[in-house]
Amino acid sequence: MVPDPASDASDIREVDSGRVAIIGAGHVGSTTAYALMLRALFREIVLIDNDAGLARAEARDVSDANALARPAHVWAGDYPDAARADIVIITAGAATQGAQSRLSIATRSAEIVRQCVTRLMAEGFSGIMIIAANPVDLMTAVAIAASGLEPARVIGTGTLLDSLRLQHALAHRLGVAPNAVHAMVIGEHGDSAVAAFSNVRIGGLPLSRFQPDWSVADEAQIATDVRNGAYRIIEGKGYTSFGVATAIVRICEAVVRNEGAILPASTQLNGESGISGICLSLPCILGASGIVRILEPDLDEAEICALHASAAIVRKALASLTAGDTAPVTDTIRSH
Repeated sequence: MVPDPASDASDIREVDSGRVAIIGAGHVGSTTAYALMLRALFREIVLIDNDAGLARAEARDVSDANALARPAHVWAGDYPDAARADIVIITAGAATQGAQSRLSIATRSAEIVRQCVTRLMAEGFSGIMIIAANPVDLMTAVAIAASGLEPARVIGTGTLLDSLRLQHALAHRLGVAPNAVHAMVIGEHGDSAVAAFSNVRIGGLPLSRFQPDWSVADEAQIATDVRNGAYRIIEGKGYTSFGVATAIVRICEAVVRNEGAILPASTQLNGESGISGICLSLPCILGASGIVRILEPDLDEAEICALHASAAIVRKALASLTAGDTAPVTDTIRSH
């Protein structure tokens, strides 16, 4: 008999491969579950939340939609179930309000992420971990430290969503399809993110050749719009979900299919671009083992300075976070 999709599914733990677990069944977690179901990447999708009723309800809702999609088993579970997954996605964390910056919720998010990772590792998890909780660069570092996993196996969503926003903004401004634009944002997923315009290519052409009247003012305006993208969405609906869920799914695809895809992701740097000891986004080759290689893009002088300024902001925030309060969290864990 097929178990109820919203049950704890304790009787099906013998199924190991083809499972993804999402810790945090809020807006981002539930949207990610739905998007993963539509992409048919996994045979099992497990939702976990401190509010077990919420996890069961979201699992049942996604299961209803799955009746018209490719077969997948969507159910609510717990940390022992997550430990048997190939990939665990952590969306649980504190949420920003209005124009509140991502860094301002770091202490609160760190306690939630640390608690989730500690419980997961206690059950013997050894797969790939994707971090989507904000501020994602700091939370990726927290997850690496709390898990003891090789840093390459802990992937922060980083500036992938920022890069998609940049790609879309440039496509709109230039009148081309988004898939004709190669563009990347690097550094912090936050207010110091660096839009690497020197690396932008439109059909293989640099911006200045594709659009001869392109100006620094154009770049400044687009970079500001990209950095403020999340704030505008949060102002209108209170949270973001679809964009970050799509970024999470794209990372899952690259890992599950061992693609060797090059995507900007937040990872621990060890001298790349002259930066060490923190997590930031640079283009990474992603495969079955996680981050296979970190690439160092050729940047102009202004972009190099901006990237190092971004690194300094993250380094200061991480130092403050490490020295901050680490009281245990006891209330409901939700995604941002």
